[in-house]
Amino acid sequence: MRPLIAIPGRPVPVGGVEGWPFTGAVAAPLTYLTAIKKAGGQEAVLHPVPIDEAEGKELLSRFAGLLLLGGGDIDPSVYGQESVPEVYGVSQDRDSFEISLVRAAMSVDIPVLAICRGIQVLNVALGGTLHQHIIVPEGKVTHGFNQQWGTHRVNIFEGSALSKVMQATSAKCSSHHHQAVDKIADGLEISASAEDDTIEGLETADGRIIGVQWHPEMTAAEDPAQQALFDWLVLAASGK
Repeated sequence: MRPLIAIPGRPVPVGGVEGWPFTGAVAAPLTYLTAIKKAGGQEAVLHPVPIDEAEGKELLSRFAGLLLLGGGDIDPSVYGQESVPEVYGVSQDRDSFEISLVRAAMSVDIPVLAICRGIQVLNVALGGTLHQHIIVPEGKVTHGFNQQWGTHRVNIFEGSALSKVMQATSAKCSSHHHQAVDKIADGLEISASAEDDTIEGLETADGRIIGVQWHPEMTAAEDPAQQALFDWLVLAASGK
């Protein structure tokens, strides 16, 4: 049987889906789902609602792995800061749901792959903080701001779980974010960075949780090193 991978979806407001003018929706981009399916997993998109860690444990007991997607910003109040004007797309329901699932996943010991917003959720859930809006000198690194996608090289630390999964110490990555990890939470280690020193990878010491700031799903179809992240999640979820 394909291992069942929990994927918290992204809330879509009323009118956000063509042909559904009177109801909202929950969505997950097909690029993520396709990569999980290609890896041999069975995706399950979940409705993000506020839950506590106990409810998260009960929910995750039905799953073999957890995938956290990109999306809007985390409410800065969650990590003890006032919001700056550039913060956008906040969903407190999604924050509560995903943060509780991260903490629960550590308790029930299922593998986690956290992508873009996901790496930020991972860090905040365990007590870290974020740069709410990073400023990058022109021409240094194109992280992909203002609804534009960027591409840049990431340095992957030799010996890290991330480098072993991707079988690389450097990778060309698709990027789209304006926030980044600041103070690193206890229990997490840096596994990758950009040329401007932006943190691009975090992981636990046992390698059961891997977070990346870029979007591997965007190039997984043609880049085996990016697809390898989804392969790892499904393989780890299979108990191998």
